[in-house]
Amino acid sequence: MTSLFQILMMILQIAQFIIFAHIIMSWLINFQVLNLRQPLVAQIWDGLNRTLEPVYSRVRAFLPQGLGIDFAPLIVLLVIYGLRIVLVNNAAVFY
Repeated sequence: MTSLFQILMMILQIAQFIIFAHIIMSWLINFQVLNLRQPLVAQIWDGLNRTLEPVYSRVRAFLPQGLGIDFAPLIVLLVIYGLRIVLVNNAAVFY
């Protein structure tokens, strides 16, 4: 059962890393440090969008419209942190 706990924690950590990469890459694209006309940048951006957009769209359905800022990544990160806290606090179940 310890391995199940470690696998779940690793999956949450990978999801957290992917979200942070998406956030940082969006900032770099918006500030024109990265250019989407470059094939590698465009492929990475498209892959991140295809991975995260299904999750973000479900969160955006619950958020109010017209805020001007996309809070979906923040909400998803908070859910990931919450799941990590629940897993760590209940780690005794896995041992």
